[in-house]
Amino acid sequence: LPGSPVRTDPHSIELRRIGLAGYLDRPEIVRAAANYRLLVTGRDTWAEPLGRMLERVLTENLQQRLPDAAVFAEAGAISAPPDIILELDIQRLDPDATGAVVLLAQIGIRHDGARPPASPRTLRLTATPAGPTTADLAGAMSTALAQLSDTLVHSLAGAP
Repeated sequence: LPGSPVRTDPHSIELRRIGLAGYLDRPEIVRAAANYRLLVTGRDTWAEPLGRMLERVLTENLQQRLPDAAVFAEAGAISAPPDIILELDIQRLDPDATGAVVLLAQIGIRHDGARPPASPRTLRLTATPAGPTTADLAGAMSTALAQLSDTLVHSLAGAP
């Protein structure tokens, strides 16, 4: 989902390979994780590995929201010495007992040069699906990723 562009000084930002909870690292879409059980169906699968898709979507989101920055993924074909390194660990991305999608992530931002690395932060974001279908679930996940992107932009906008 598009966001509001934020003008910043030019930076090069590298999105490191995203850490992904093991239960999410599968071709099938996880529809719930409760009471120590997963609800996974073989009918609903991702079009590409979830970790790579998250990297691609977050890179696109950050490029759109930070038009003055050069944003690239560590796993991509393009590389350059980054001014800022963005690290993410996705610990949860599935519906909770109420049906709301929960995105639980730790983020770390490392600045090249004089500034020490920032302490990691934990974010908990939610989005409610419009309905019960897999497309509705994927739409709510996309909304949660857009929220994550907006939060990251806010954190990066003040970077040197």
